[in-house]
Amino acid sequence: MDVSMTLWVLTILGLCALIAADFFIGRKPHDVSVKEAGVWTVVWIVLAALFGLGLLFFGHSQASGEFFAGFITEKSLSVDNLFVFILIMAKFSVPSQLQQRVLLFGVLIALVLRAIFIAAGAAVIANFSWVFYIFGAFLIYTAWKLIQEARSGDEEEEFEENRLLKSVEKRFGVADRYHGTKLFVAKNGKKIMTPLMVVMLAIGTTDVLFAMDSIPAIFGLTQDPYIVFTANAFALMGLRQLYFLIGGLLKKLVHLSYGLSVILGFIGVKLVLHALHENGVDVPEISIPLSLGVICGVLVITTITSLVAARKQAAAQEPEKDSIGA
Repeated sequence: MDVSMTLWVLTILGLCALIAADFFIGRKPHDVSVKEAGVWTVVWIVLAALFGLGLLFFGHSQASGEFFAGFITEKSLSVDNLFVFILIMAKFSVPSQLQQRVLLFGVLIALVLRAIFIAAGAAVIANFSWVFYIFGAFLIYTAWKLIQEARSGDEEEEFEENRLLKSVEKRFGVADRYHGTKLFVAKNGKKIMTPLMVVMLAIGTTDVLFAMDSIPAIFGLTQDPYIVFTANAFALMGLRQLYFLIGGLLKKLVHLSYGLSVILGFIGVKLVLHALHENGVDVPEISIPLSLGVICGVLVITTITSLVAARKQAAAQEPEKDSIGA
């Protein structure tokens, strides 16, 4: 898809306008209700769907298919990332009325960092086709690692601050309590960070680690930087509302890791086949419609099996509670 500089500018301005509207509507710190989170989740999904349909309407059918495949993949990977966000919120004891502000700025930091990664990835891919082998192998390895973790039942129970975050805390200092929505406060004539600023940086920089698998995954579906960026943007911008909407449901998605491992492994194989094809090897390539079908199918199946498994587990625990009560 040939994207002019004008379209790039208009797209970025449009996304900035949407982010600004989201910020000003929810600028007052408050507890986000399920209804509010649900409405905004639907709004972001509808906007993403309209964008994809707009690509189709203007004659970019392949770009439209790539956008929807990329958006769904990034959205599904972001759901898994919400587990870590919950751990971060718990570690820093973020007041419930400030959590939406933390997520908004954390997502903005993540969006800027991902834009840099996408630009770098696009430049590398444009000049070195062999990078597809690396991306493909990395995704297959990540898929295998996810399966191993899911089978062993090992889950991250405590968030550990990365080195960058620790160095920032050491350099600027951190206040001993929250000061509303303030990011910096004065102490002994020196400005220091509030815990709110620290947790925002934690959310934003932790997403860099998530980008290590999500960026190669979407480049496996499309090499168009415009589609990669917009799919990531729409997936990230609805993440804040999704956090409040399905926070309690996350524990029930017990098979999500299996589903994501299948998706990442599938895209990894697609990348390797594409690399072989680029090097003149006669191998079949996986089409976007097939990719979209596999991604959607895997997510639907794992969601259904997860909910069924969670219901069976809850039913099995009922007799135990009754016997203890007796």
